[in-house]
Amino acid sequence: MSKKENISVVWLKRDLRLHDNEAIYNALQSGNRVLFMFVFENLLLQDAHYSKRHWNFIKQSIQDLNEDLKHYNTQVFCATGEIFAIFNQLLTNFDVTQVFSHQETGLQVTFNRDKEFARYCRNNSIEWIENINNGVLRGLLNREDWFDKWERYMYLPQIPFEASSENFISIDEIQNISKYFHITDLSTEKDVNFQYGGTKMAWKYADSFFNERYEKYMFHISKPEASRSSCSRLSPYIAWGNVSIRTVFQKAKEVKAQSKNKRHLSAFISRLRWQAHFIQKFEMESTMENASVNKGYHKLKKSISETYKTAWETGYTGFPLVDASMRCLAQTGYINFRMRAMLVSFFTHILWQPWQEATHHLSRLFLDFEPGIHFPQLQMQAGETGINNLRIYNPVKNGQEHDPDAVFIKKWVPELAHLPVPFIHEPYLLTPLEQQFNNCIIGEDYPAPIVDIKENRKRASDILWNMKKDPEVRRESYRILKKHTIDNRSRMLRDE
Repeated sequence: MSKKENISVVWLKRDLRLHDNEAIYNALQSGNRVLFMFVFENLLLQDAHYSKRHWNFIKQSIQDLNEDLKHYNTQVFCATGEIFAIFNQLLTNFDVTQVFSHQETGLQVTFNRDKEFARYCRNNSIEWIENINNGVLRGLLNREDWFDKWERYMYLPQIPFEASSENFISIDEIQNISKYFHITDLSTEKDVNFQYGGTKMAWKYADSFFNERYEKYMFHISKPEASRSSCSRLSPYIAWGNVSIRTVFQKAKEVKAQSKNKRHLSAFISRLRWQAHFIQKFEMESTMENASVNKGYHKLKKSISETYKTAWETGYTGFPLVDASMRCLAQTGYINFRMRAMLVSFFTHILWQPWQEATHHLSRLFLDFEPGIHFPQLQMQAGETGINNLRIYNPVKNGQEHDPDAVFIKKWVPELAHLPVPFIHEPYLLTPLEQQFNNCIIGEDYPAPIVDIKENRKRASDILWNMKKDPEVRRESYRILKKHTIDNRSRMLRDE
């Protein structure tokens, strides 16, 4: 029997790019031929946090990779199943000596899978090399010097993709072994409502942002409609690794040095830092996937209302900006940060529902779902960290301030579009006669508000402000600050 060839595998996860990909670079230095692999894992296909829009974006990203890899006579090997079964089958064809990937700050199920995979590698004499992902560091006990370490990482030279066809398992060989696997169909139906995946598309957005769109970044960042064109829209490409944070960071620095509108790019760069800050927080305390990071809030009990939950999820709460934001998110996978915060605040404060009941619905809708951002932000907006300012968003006030002409609301809640603008923000103020005159019967054409917003805002405010005084909340707040807070928080906003 002929000896099997030693190969190295690059296990792609949320790093779907060739440029500035340290796992790929290290695999190419191994001396073995390299196989790129992405596994559509059953444990994630079945996970309630994921939805079809995520898998389509990933498939489009892999198709984009394969276009570039044709030049090297290779492609990404894509299979559906369990990682262990796929490796077992792979080992019948090759002697996999090394696996290269990036550290994944993911869900508890992926963390458990990684621990099992580490044991699997030890048992099969495979060396698994995991690289730092976007400057997020594993194993930290506190944040001392973290910012400096992250910034040094951001200034390191980007890693170019330099290879030849001899470095890779060929397309013919991949197709030959594919008959032993459940190969994933990468085709996706076109949907113009969603951003398309892939590095090439990422740079189309990046180039248009850095060439022109950033000039109104700070002016429009809170506007639900204008932000759709003035914000970078790079978040899904960063979340799925079509581009590295370092690449975007350095590009922003380069453009800023030559720009007359430096403050807009300074604000953008500061948000790249905050993005890393939240993922680092989740890396260090992943229990916040299911429970409030501040244990003092575990005693906060909220009854679940399926009626409220359904109204919120479907965009029929009777509050136009809330409903417009949810419908827009459902159809496009994107809304700006302020509207995201407002949706969570409305659910947890005005409807007085536990934030855990929002996590799956929102993660399935966010095209840029990133666990390290998702759970810390949910808890912060729900007011259950003990260290952040309590913000209870008023959707009416936010609509009047950030969508004064109701352009966004008219687009996503068309049943209100014909009303006079003041009534679009508060249609429930229409008298019965005005409702008939405007052909908009509240409770029939558009729902009446499902709660009394003034009364419920006061209830939430009173309870949560009083809880800040709770001894356990205060002890936990001190612990969280000591573990997660950078010595000088203003440094996160600094842009040297």
